[in-house]
Amino acid sequence: MAVSCYCKKSYVRVCLTLTLLLLVTPHAASLEFNYQKFGDTRNVFNTSGDVKPRQGVLKLTKNETSSYGRVIFPKLLHLWDINSGKVTDFTTHFSFSISALNKTHADGIAFFLAHPGFPSVSPRDGAGIGLASRDQLRNQSYKLDHPFVAVEFDTYANPWELQSYPHVGIDINSIVSSATAEWFTSASESGYEADISFDSSSNKLSVTFTGYKADVVVQGNLSYVVNLKDVLPDWVEFGFSAATGDYYDVYALSSWSFSSSFHMEANKGGTKRGLVIRLSLGIGAGILIVILVVTFLVRWMLRTTGMEDASLFDHAMDNDFEKVSLPKKFSFEELARATNNFARENKIGQGGFGAVYRGFIKELNNDVAIKKVSRESTQGMKEYISEVKIFGQLRHKNLVQLFGWCHEHEDLLLIYEFMENGSLDSYLFKGKGLLTWKVRYNIARGLASALLYLHEEWEECVLHRDIKSSNVMLDSNYNAKLGDFGLARLMDHEIGSKTTVLAGTIGYLPPEAITRGKASRESDVFSFGVVALEIACGRKTVEGNRVEDNIYLVDWVWKLYGMGELLKASDPSLYRHYDEKEMETLLIVGLWCTHTDYLQRPTMRQAVQVLSFEVPMPTLTQRVPIL
Repeated sequence: MAVSCYCKKSYVRVCLTLTLLLLVTPHAASLEFNYQKFGDTRNVFNTSGDVKPRQGVLKLTKNETSSYGRVIFPKLLHLWDINSGKVTDFTTHFSFSISALNKTHADGIAFFLAHPGFPSVSPRDGAGIGLASRDQLRNQSYKLDHPFVAVEFDTYANPWELQSYPHVGIDINSIVSSATAEWFTSASESGYEADISFDSSSNKLSVTFTGYKADVVVQGNLSYVVNLKDVLPDWVEFGFSAATGDYYDVYALSSWSFSSSFHMEANKGGTKRGLVIRLSLGIGAGILIVILVVTFLVRWMLRTTGMEDASLFDHAMDNDFEKVSLPKKFSFEELARATNNFARENKIGQGGFGAVYRGFIKELNNDVAIKKVSRESTQGMKEYISEVKIFGQLRHKNLVQLFGWCHEHEDLLLIYEFMENGSLDSYLFKGKGLLTWKVRYNIARGLASALLYLHEEWEECVLHRDIKSSNVMLDSNYNAKLGDFGLARLMDHEIGSKTTVLAGTIGYLPPEAITRGKASRESDVFSFGVVALEIACGRKTVEGNRVEDNIYLVDWVWKLYGMGELLKASDPSLYRHYDEKEMETLLIVGLWCTHTDYLQRPTMRQAVQVLSFEVPMPTLTQRVPIL
C-alpha cells in the first residue's frame, strides 16, 4: 500500500540522518520565529530605552522629544560560517505604525544587524534613528568596533542627506544611506508593512515596503549589493531601533517574523581532518545500524496494518515537514481546545476537502482558521502535503500565512492566519457587502504582487494553479491575501515556460487547457486576468442558467472593448464612483492577461508595472483574439 511504501523510504532516510547526526558534531543553526502580536515581552526580547508593550504592540518611542527605543531578539543570528565562509540567506517581515500626534514626522525606525553588544545611543540623537549618534559615528574606531547594517524608514530629511523627503534607506556603518527610495508616509496615524531579504548568492539586500499616496496604499522597492561577511562578524544581534529628535512620532512594532536558512554551525574546536575521521569511523557502524533497523521495521510493517501504518506515515511526514522552516507542528489536543472540540458554532466554511473552523491559539495570541481535511481522500492528502511543503516556505504580505500543521486521530489539519473579512467572492457575488473602488483596486494590485513574488521573486517559481476569487482572502483592512496552495507546484526559474499537469477551476482555465493540457506561468496569468475582470465588473466568469444562454465574462468585456465602450463593463453597483483611469487600466490588464494566445499575455511583472502606472497601457487588438 502507498502509505507503507512512503514509510519504508522515509524510515531509511530517518535512520541514516540520525546515525550521521550522532557521529558529527555540528548543530543546526537556522533561526525562525513568528510574532503576530506582542504582549508582555520582558521575558522574550531584550529591550532598552522607552520600549513599552501596549495592547498587543511594542511602542518603541514616547510622544516626546529625544525618545529612544530598541528591541533585540535574545538569540544571536549565525550570519556566516567562519570555516567555509558561507553566508546565510534570511528573510523578515514586520508591520509597524506611526502616530504623529504633533502632525510633524521625525525621526524614524530601523531594522538592523550589528556586532553583539551594540552600544546604546550616547548622547540621544534622533538623527541616528536609535542606531548611533552623530558624535559616535565621527569616531572612526567606534565604527570599526561596532559595525552595523540597517534598513531605515526615515520620516525626516536631515540637512546632510541627499534626499529632501521621507525615504527608506540601506545603511552600512553610517546614518547616511548607501541606497535610498522615496517613501510615501501619511500625515495621520497609519500602519506600514515591510519585507527584507538577503540572498547570499548575489549578496543582494532587498526591501519591499508600503506607503500611502492620497490615502491609497502603494508599494516601494529598494535593493543594494553588500557582502555582509565583509561588514559584520559571524554572529550578530538583530532587531529594531527608533528615535525622535526635536519633532516626534510614536513608533510601534505590530508584528515580526524572521527566518534564516543556515543549516550548519561552525565546527567549533574541530578540524576538517577530525570531521573526516569521525565520518570514516562512523560509516561502517552506520551501515550496520541502518541494515538492522530497516530489517526490523520492514518485518514489523509486514505484520502490521491499520493504525500502525497510519502512525508510521505520520512520523514520515513529520520528518519531511520539519525541514520546512516556517510552520510548526501543533498537537490535536491544542487544536481541539482552540475550537471547543470543533464545535458547530465555530465552523466557518466547508470546502471540497473538508471543513474550516475558527479558533484561538493561546501560544500565538491570535485567532486562526483551522482546515480539517479527510485522510480518506487521496487528493486531499496530496493537497495537504503540498500546502505544508510549498506554501509553508513562502512569505509575502499578500499571501495567507500558514502557521502550522497536524496529522493525528485520522485527521489532517492546517492552521492559517484568520482572515476577518472572508473571501473576495463573498463580496462580489454573495451580497456580503459592497467593496469601494479604492478597496477593489488595492485588492487587484495586492493579488498581482503576490503572483509576481510566486513567479519571479521566490527562490523557485511557484505555479498556484487555482487562482480564483474564492481563494483571495481579505484581512481586517480588506487587503488581498492569496490562499489555498493545495494544487501548487514548483518549477525552476531558468526553465522558463516549462509546464506541469493542468489543474484548476472551470471558468478560470485558459483556452489552451484543452490543446496543451498543461499548466504554466501563462495559465496563472490568465486566471489572474479573469479575477481582475470580476473585480472591475462585479460579474462571475460565467453567468446563465443554461449552457446555450451562458454569458462569458472575458468575451463580453472584449466585445465592449472592440466597440469602444469599455467602461460600460464597470460594476453598476459602483454607480460610477470610481477613478476612470484606474477602471480602464484594470479592465485592459484583465483583457491582456486573458489573451487567447498565451504568448501574447504579459508576465506578472509587466501587469504590476501597468497597474502601478509605471509604464503605459498596452495596445490590444480590437476583437477577441483567435489562436
